[in-house]
Amino acid sequence: MNAGILGLDSGGSKTHWVVADARGQVMQWGTCEGLDPIANPQWRAQLQGLLAVAAQVPLAAAVLGLPLHGELEAVSAEQTGAAQHALSCPVIVENDVRVAFDGAFTGARAGVLMLAGTGSMAWASQNREDSPHVRVGGWGDVFGDEGSAHWIGLQALMLASRTLDGRAHEWPLTHALLNHLALTPSELAGWAYGLVNRRAGIASLAAQVSTWADGGDQGAVGILNRATEHLAEHVTAAWQRIGQTDVPVWSHAGGVFANPDIARHMAHRLGTDPVAPRLPPVGGALWRAARHAGWNPDNGWIDTLASHLHRTLALPSTSPYPI
Repeated sequence: MNAGILGLDSGGSKTHWVVADARGQVMQWGTCEGLDPIANPQWRAQLQGLLAVAAQVPLAAAVLGLPLHGELEAVSAEQTGAAQHALSCPVIVENDVRVAFDGAFTGARAGVLMLAGTGSMAWASQNREDSPHVRVGGWGDVFGDEGSAHWIGLQALMLASRTLDGRAHEWPLTHALLNHLALTPSELAGWAYGLVNRRAGIASLAAQVSTWADGGDQGAVGILNRATEHLAEHVTAAWQRIGQTDVPVWSHAGGVFANPDIARHMAHRLGTDPVAPRLPPVGGALWRAARHAGWNPDNGWIDTLASHLHRTLALPSTSPYPI
């Protein structure tokens, strides 16, 4: 059997892993829940289990994009150790936003990747061989992740609680939230504090906030407008930190951008439209793994991989994509 390469992208709610061959064609793939070490206490066992399945194909190299990597030293060491223990091939463990950046730009140009999923973080680089990479945001749900799905869901809960107290008057959003959760006002706190995975559970409300905003709910519209401001601020700061002073080159990933209004309003604030990512995040991990294996992932290889990812995982290829 010909050797393949493994790419993995995991966030707060979902994990994609793909084994591809030297032609850029998908050999194996799978999905599972997110491998966030804070939210998922079983992350190590689940990671090792899926790596055991992926390694049934001889692997020339692997790149894993994992949440929190490079942010918390002890967690990063444990993630690297788990990957090296499970795989016999050369393996690189990176932050999940780095592999999203690699997918969006594939080494072609300077840029900023704005990821807004369960959490939020911007990643930027001049993208030359020796260029440093910088991170903006990603401070987590305790005092960061502004504009993320968790942040959006949390704002909805806060607005509803203030309305129930009489401190705000956003009754359409409050009624919509309670109806969506099938709760009475007195049950709302019990729902929030009883969530097994509180971060993911609160983040799941973001899709509803987006739907309510589309329906004209002004409370929801206000939340998304503030989210857009925070995300645009991330992009501007990241672009400046890599020494750029002109209009930023930016792309995006993550479920928050399933609402096209977010990218559209960001484009208005930033003065330029986002560039289409060449590959989704798991594709960025595969492209990096191909280089690590000594292959030549040229434009033809990238196009083939993008097409295969679109067909097998329903991941978009050459246009801005919701995940």
